[in-house]
Amino acid sequence: MELTIGLSTFAVGAAALAVITLAAGVKMIPQGYVYTVERFGRYARTLESGLGLIVPFVDRIGRRVNVMEQVIDVPSQQAFTRDNAGVTIDAVVFYQVLDAARASYEVSNLDLAMTTLTMTNIRTVVGAMDLDQLLAHRDEINERLLRVLDAAAAPWGVKINRIEIKDIVPPADLAGAMARQMKAEREKRASILEAEGQRAADILRAEGRKQSAILEAEGRREAAFRDAEARERSAEAEAAATGMVSRAIAEGDIAAANFLVAEKYVDAVRALATAPNQRVVVVPIEAAALAGTLGGIGELTRAVFGEANPPRRAGTPPNVAAPRS
Repeated sequence: MELTIGLSTFAVGAAALAVITLAAGVKMIPQGYVYTVERFGRYARTLESGLGLIVPFVDRIGRRVNVMEQVIDVPSQQAFTRDNAGVTIDAVVFYQVLDAARASYEVSNLDLAMTTLTMTNIRTVVGAMDLDQLLAHRDEINERLLRVLDAAAAPWGVKINRIEIKDIVPPADLAGAMARQMKAEREKRASILEAEGQRAADILRAEGRKQSAILEAEGRREAAFRDAEARERSAEAEAAATGMVSRAIAEGDIAAANFLVAEKYVDAVRALATAPNQRVVVVPIEAAALAGTLGGIGELTRAVFGEANPPRRAGTPPNVAAPRS
């Protein structure tokens, strides 16, 4: 009976040991992590996410490595630029472990090593740039830091995806000077723009005056041309009328000459009478000459309408028609 109880206890113990051994050899690795396997304290292999098997009591899990992208918040630090301006810089680093074995066994504290490496290289990059260049070219700073850090972290099996400068804070007195400089620069640009606007306005006004003068000159030219043309037409008409009168006189028609003289006489008297600065007109002309002129007009009228010339009265000038009874 005692032997049976002993065998049963041994069997139960052996079964329990087998279950414990099996459980020790099966490992569940979560997504985003990898486990390193050490055999007798030395790295043997790497278990990916999922179900992994190891040799119990021979192998053991060494490091649990996060292979997802991680971020390190680099503490604020003081750095000096090439022109000896002290600035405070904050940065963040995004990295990812690509080789779990090297990240576990090539460096003892990966986060501390990454932080120290970033801070050192930030001071190096800042010291090679002027303050104005540092404030205006953050992308260039990020690119240079990324290139340097990625090359330095490659032996650790780490890939630096990106590095971002969060803030660059200059000293308070330097910030005030920069604000005054910015204000002066903006006032300068405003003055330049105002001057350019005034210049453009002056040019436009001058162009307007030029165009106005050109149009006015063209108008005067056109008016002069029209006046000259009118005078030419008037002269041609006057010449034609004079020619007609000359031909009439040559043919013996005295009435035409009398008409021409009378017309010129009346026009002269009208011009004297309608002058704006003339109120009294004194015409020192003999009555006989005036009567003769009027008589010539009367004879011309009768000739036009076909009336016969009446006999001239005694005492009447030869070129004055006798009054009708």
